[in-house]
Amino acid sequence: MRLQVLSSGSEGNSTLIRAGETNLVVDSGLVLAEMEARLEAVRLPATEIHHVVVTHGHLDHSRSAGALARKARATLHCSENIMSHPATRRAKRLSTLPVGSRFEVRGTHADNAVELLTQPLPHDCDPTVGFKIEHEGRSAAILTDIGRPRDETARALGGAHVLVLEFNYDPEMMRRGPYSPELQKRITGSRGHLSNEQAAAMLEALAGPNLHTLVLAHLSKKNNTEELALNAANGALDRLGMRERVRVLVAKQEEPLDAIDV
Repeated sequence: MRLQVLSSGSEGNSTLIRAGETNLVVDSGLVLAEMEARLEAVRLPATEIHHVVVTHGHLDHSRSAGALARKARATLHCSENIMSHPATRRAKRLSTLPVGSRFEVRGTHADNAVELLTQPLPHDCDPTVGFKIEHEGRSAAILTDIGRPRDETARALGGAHVLVLEFNYDPEMMRRGPYSPELQKRITGSRGHLSNEQAAAMLEALAGPNLHTLVLAHLSKKNNTEELALNAANGALDRLGMRERVRVLVAKQEEPLDAIDV
């Protein structure tokens, strides 16, 4: 199984999973033309996507989900309450995303299924879910738009080989930044996004002995820096005694990361 973050940030999020003969996209938050360009850049035509899975209805995660699924003749998996949204309703095949349980997907010619476990996250778009994706004994977890650290989330989705985890904002940069008090309150509230310190705490709860790669995701352009996020993540790994054996990457808004072997 290989994981590749195609885009990450407030302008659009998407992660590609290639598991054997099955190709799936978790979130499609860019416009369709840009999603196609990102897929072309990683040498996978949009028509070879079998499944599109959406974490929640905010447009930076769902913007072209229906259009991409329609173009690829893929199945779109999303919560029932967003199936009629403009971002999703263009899909020809829709499947209700189960929340807090497991389900399987597979490509047209795939021998082995890919198993996904969903876990509800406290975010101001219900439902929002995180994923643990498993295939042939390997696992990856994707958690953004988390709201606040929760032990039950870590228990459900911890122990992955690769972890994509939100490190959204630095509190001091947020306080001094350009956002209105109302927007600051939304982002820093218990149903918003994780600060670097909260993300570090979540990392300590999620990390297990299998973890070899951590991807810092959904960094705010205006309220965070790569250096601050990396310092927080590396501090958590130091406390866990895992700093030397876990590779840490920062996901980009403008371009895909290299593929990661899970």
